Amino acid sequence: MCIGKILYDDIYMKNNLIITIGRQFGSGGREIGQRLAKLFDIAYYDKELIQEAAKESGLSSEYFERADETAPGSLRNILTMSWATLGNSFGNDGTLSNENIFKYQSDVIIHLAEDHPSVFVGRCADYILRENPMCFNVFIHAPLKDRIERIMKREHISKAEAMELASKKNKCRANYYNYYTDKEWGAASSYDLSIDSSKLGCEATALYIYEFIQKVQKGNS
Repeated sequence: MCIGKILYDDIYMKNNLIITIGRQFGSGGREIGQRLAKLFDIAYYDKELIQEAAKESGLSSEYFERADETAPGSLRNILTMSWATLGNSFGNDGTLSNENIFKYQSDVIIHLAEDHPSVFVGRCADYILRENPMCFNVFIHAPLKDRIERIMKREHISKAEAMELASKKNKCRANYYNYYTDKEWGAASSYDLSIDSSKLGCEATALYIYEFIQKVQKGNS
């Protein structure tokens, strides 16, 4: 169900530089996004979007955290959180629809992109901001071996646990993205640039993307 097609087709976007990062879990997408934000000296948003969406909606940030990048089919249990927990509701039965929680977060992404240049990690930002002519959409991936090693080191877990976590996270991200957009998560055709972070490492990959964007900007000027 492409909610984004209904909600955002006619939204005006300012020409701020926007970089969106899609990423496989364990590929270093977050680190690369942070490095890009520093290289361009622009804002960076990842988990920060949860707090911003909570402020925008007046709802508990706990709800956004539990629903973060999770497809609607996986939300059945948390969609029945009580009025007392949420502090608000969209229905007489005290429940929130996943479409509304997605819209709150999407509205925050749109407002931030209109306000200043930014890097956004995940959360369908590339699709939400597709009308912005200065939006560069990047997907970061890496071989399973490299991703597992990174996850094991970062999370302090076993190889088996890292493999299970990687599979679960990537499945959730793919389902979320494919549900809310008319594109395919991870498919090269869905992005301006798809890159294997294991080839150069995170620092050099960020620099490569930085130079790529600068060349495109010069070519369009």
